Amino acid sequence: MSELQITARMKIHDGKLEEFKRVAERCMESARTKDTGTLQYDWFFDADQRECVVRERYRDSAALMEHMANLGDASGALLQTCDFSAEIYGTPSAEIVAGLRGFDITYYTHYQSI
Repeated sequence: MSELQITARMKIHDGKLEEFKRVAERCMESARTKDTGTLQYDWFFDADQRECVVRERYRDSAALMEHMANLGDASGALLQTCDFSAEIYGTPSAEIVAGLRGFDITYYTHYQSI
């Protein structure tokens, strides 16, 4: 299974919601117009808009690398507005694991599916 799935969780800093939303729009626009292997990129807020969850799916590790490169400085700007953690499902390349070192990431390898 080469597809990667990600659940990214962002706890928005007090007073940063509007800035978070502006940067999130930049991220979405980048995914819409530049990414070629992004299969899903859905953003969700909790009821009080203090936490955002992004559900992501990528064709493979190369598609995730492309997405991260396309985000450019938007990813850094987003991290200025929230605390970030993520879960990655699948087997990402060593390059992705190395590139995400230092972030709060939990990796899950595929076991079984229907």
